[in-house]
Amino acid sequence: MDPLPLAGIRVVEFSHMVMGPTCGLILADLGAEVIKIEPPGNGDRTRYLVASGTGFFPAFSRNKKSVTLGTDDPTDLETLKRLVDTADVVVENFRPGGLAAKGLGYEALSARNPRLIYCSLKGYLPGPYENRTALDEVVQMQSGLAYMTGPPGRPLRAGAPVNDMMGGMFGAIAILGALRQREATERGQYLQAGLFENAAFLVSTAMLQQVITGKVPEPMPAGRRAWGVYDVFDTADGEQIFIGVVTERQWEIFVRELDEPALKHPDYSSNTERAKRRETLIPLVQSMLITRRVAALEEMCASAGLPYSRIAKPWDLFEDRHLLASGGMHEVTLTDGRRAKVPSLPMQFGTQRLPLRHDLPSPGQHNAEILDPIRSPQDKPV
Repeated sequence: MDPLPLAGIRVVEFSHMVMGPTCGLILADLGAEVIKIEPPGNGDRTRYLVASGTGFFPAFSRNKKSVTLGTDDPTDLETLKRLVDTADVVVENFRPGGLAAKGLGYEALSARNPRLIYCSLKGYLPGPYENRTALDEVVQMQSGLAYMTGPPGRPLRAGAPVNDMMGGMFGAIAILGALRQREATERGQYLQAGLFENAAFLVSTAMLQQVITGKVPEPMPAGRRAWGVYDVFDTADGEQIFIGVVTERQWEIFVRELDEPALKHPDYSSNTERAKRRETLIPLVQSMLITRRVAALEEMCASAGLPYSRIAKPWDLFEDRHLLASGGMHEVTLTDGRRAKVPSLPMQFGTQRLPLRHDLPSPGQHNAEILDPIRSPQDKPV
C-alpha cells in the first residue's frame, strides 16, 4: 500500500506497558514514523517483564524506531526538545505531571512547536479522580466491568488488558481527529484519553439495561440471556463449542438440523418463550449435542449458516487458517532471535492489509538516523 494513510507524520512516543504503546502501534501501522523514546542502556523496562507481561513489548512495538535518551541529562533533554520540534504528535502515558516536570509537557513543547498534537493517556480524565493511580484491573473493578464478567460474588477481570488497549485506541482516534482539525486551524492541541472512562464506555449497555428494565442486570455467567440458545456446549469427543441461535429463522434451521422432536414443543415456539425456559432448554440441547463430535457440529452449523465457534485458546491463533490466509498476522523477531507471529490491526484498506515495515527495534537502534540531523555539533558523540 503506497502511500500509507499517515505517511509523513512524525510521532514521538514516551510510553511503557500497554496503553501508550498501543496508541503508538496504531499510528505506526497506519504509516506514521513513530519514534519510541527509551532510557539509555537496556531501554524500556517493558521489554523485560515476565509472566502475563512477557508479550507486551513484542505485541505493540513493530513498525517503530527506537531512540535512547535520558530525561535527567541536560544534553539529552535539549536533544529531546529539538526532536519534538520536528514532530507532529507526542504520545505519553506516564504519571500525571511527570514529563511536564522535565520541561516536556504540552505547554512547554507547544510554545516551541505550535502545530504539535500532544496526547496524554491516563488513568482518569480531569476530575476528582485524576491524580489517583489506575491500572486496567482497577478500573475494571471500579466501573462494574469485573462485576459483569465474573460469576455472582466473584468479580473477575477480563482475560486481556482490554482497557489499556482500547484506551490506546481512543487516543489514536483523538489524534486522527486533531490532525484533521489542524488542517483548518494550523495549530495543534492537547488531548487526553482515560482508562476509567474507557471502562465506563464498555459497560454502557448494562447501565441502560438497568434504567430501561428497572432491574439490576445479573453478571454475564448467571444472567438471563436475550436468546434461548446462546451457550457453550460439551461434545462427544471432550471438546466445547459455542452455538448461538438469535433469530426465529435460525431456530427453524437449528431444529431441522438436529431433527429432535422435543425441540418442537410449543414451549419453545418463540425466542421470548425459549429465553424464559433456558433452565430446561439448555440441558435439553446439551443432552443432544453431547452425542456428537465437535467437527460434526461445526460442519452442521457452517452449512446451515448458524453462529458457532469451537472454544479456542489464544495460542491456537498461531495456526488459524483465516488469519494466515487473510494477512492477519505479522511475523516479528524476538530478543532471542526466534520468529513469532502477532495479529495485525483488524482493518483493511481496499484489498490490502497494513504492512509490516519495521521489525521490533533494539534499544537505541535508530539513534544515529534520528538524532544526528538534529544535534548541534558539540552535542554529537565523538
